[in-house]
Amino acid sequence: MSGEYIHVSVAWPYANGDLHIGHLAGAYLPADIFARYHRLRGNHVLMVSGSDSHGTPITVEADKRGLSPLEVFEHYHERFLQTQRKIGVSYDLFTHTDTENHHKVAQDIFTILLTRGYLYKEKQTLLYSESERRFLPDRYVEGTCYICKYPQARGDQCDNCGNLMDAIQLIDPHSRNNPADKLIRRESEHYFLDLAAFTDQILEYLAEHEHHWRPNVSRFSQNFVKDGLRGRPITRDIDWGVRVPLDGWEDKRLYVWFDAVMGYFTASIEWAKNIGQPDAWKKWWYNPEAKIYNFIGKDNIPFHTIIWQAELLGIDGIYNDDDPTYGDNPLQLPYDVPANEFMNIEGQQFSTSRNWAVWLPDLLERYQADAVRFYVARSFPERQDSDFSWEGFLARVNNELLAAWGNLVNRMLGFAFKRFEGAVPAYDALRPEDEAIIAATEAGFDTVGALLEQVRPKEALEETLSLARAVNAWLNEREPWKTLKPDRADAARSVYTALRCIDNLKVLFAPFTPFSSQQVHEMLGYDGQLFGDLTIENYNEATRDHLALVYDGSAAIGEWKASELGAGQTLREPSPLFVKLDPEIVEQERQHLGRERVEHPIEG
Repeated sequence: MSGEYIHVSVAWPYANGDLHIGHLAGAYLPADIFARYHRLRGNHVLMVSGSDSHGTPITVEADKRGLSPLEVFEHYHERFLQTQRKIGVSYDLFTHTDTENHHKVAQDIFTILLTRGYLYKEKQTLLYSESERRFLPDRYVEGTCYICKYPQARGDQCDNCGNLMDAIQLIDPHSRNNPADKLIRRESEHYFLDLAAFTDQILEYLAEHEHHWRPNVSRFSQNFVKDGLRGRPITRDIDWGVRVPLDGWEDKRLYVWFDAVMGYFTASIEWAKNIGQPDAWKKWWYNPEAKIYNFIGKDNIPFHTIIWQAELLGIDGIYNDDDPTYGDNPLQLPYDVPANEFMNIEGQQFSTSRNWAVWLPDLLERYQADAVRFYVARSFPERQDSDFSWEGFLARVNNELLAAWGNLVNRMLGFAFKRFEGAVPAYDALRPEDEAIIAATEAGFDTVGALLEQVRPKEALEETLSLARAVNAWLNEREPWKTLKPDRADAARSVYTALRCIDNLKVLFAPFTPFSSQQVHEMLGYDGQLFGDLTIENYNEATRDHLALVYDGSAAIGEWKASELGAGQTLREPSPLFVKLDPEIVEQERQHLGRERVEHPIEG
């Protein structure tokens, strides 16, 4: 089959609370736009992610609610599926890390790394709570960052400076459950990943990809390695997670950072099994022509530019021993890691603890999915932190999405449907300016496409919007509503030209606003779908039923190509694309910020 093989790996959210606008802006929406574009191009896209089921944020939430980690993660996992289906994030598979498949593959990788000498045992001094009679996982420890002095650093990472933390080095460490709890130091034996063994390979890898990575990602990663790679513990004292596949280690689990990044690989294997082609995942992971993209937020950069690479280098081609299809090719390393910066809220840093957040389930109850997608894409924090403001949301939706695109579609399709008997009008020869505006929108397939190829969706949307504005400007000069009676042929020529441009813009907007592009597609008289369907499937595993979000593109007919709209094509009666927002929403929505949010109940 022709076409490139594109793997879209998307960051795995902790299943301890609802998704928020930061998740969408940081990884999920840019990944979806990228995947939808490549599907329109006819490339072979495999987009995977899932809920991180084993992170300590889940156990923290479970303790708070008096529930088991399983109950918490399954509850939020199902809400993730519903939310992402509603916003249209088109995963080929959105699964979770508590599947039988993920456990098995993660344990296999552990065993391979151990056999090949990339793991070693070492006693580690950890913080122990005498009142709780256990070693405290990093997320249960808080204190002052020993690098930037931020007073609320977590035991695993500082949210202020972004550095990974060693909980034992925090200043004045204490239990987040009980700040007065006295923590003592005790030794515990664990396995470590020998990152230093991969220093030269990773530096070579980073240099090879430097030219097409975002400067901040490349610079951070190279500095991280040059500062010296040290072994990191890959097991921990906890009873929730993937079991360590060794006798005598029954009371320990694999560290979540170690097995979660494997999810891109394990989900690919699961997807292949689910479609009845168990070797299909190899078309991406062993194919040297394939490109793997990791979409993440900037707080996850080292895990996806260094640590995941070390794991892949360590296991090499072990899963390909009995398959001659790709010869001796090793597992492919990520081609690009387009990490986004953070999206703040109304000029302040996002904070779930004080509910300074915009929650996606709430947002989608009140606003159209495409309106949300459009505003977030216009505000992507690609190169620096950006800001979600309700005033900005109002302005972008009303003055850009509605004014430049929605009104263009509504007035021209409505005019054509009413004045030209519900069909694309016949026309005589087009004027040079008519041909020029059609050519301009057709050129967008190259300019917008090139930006999306480079993972620059914010600029790609800006270019698409500028083309819509150019069509509006052309239309305001032609004014077919004024020439209809004195010169119907001239009006027909203008309407035909406008509909051709709209047909082109429909495709250019489709990766960003798929729901409304499908609506335009149908109103123009076409049958079929630009994209496939998103469904929530129930896979019955050996242990229990397993819910997943699945994209089925078998019925999709959309293509990244110029309009071939013909005179006489029957139009369907048009309806408005977008709802105009009331200015009152700005203050109404601002009032929700900082107020206590009622958590969705979980049945224990």
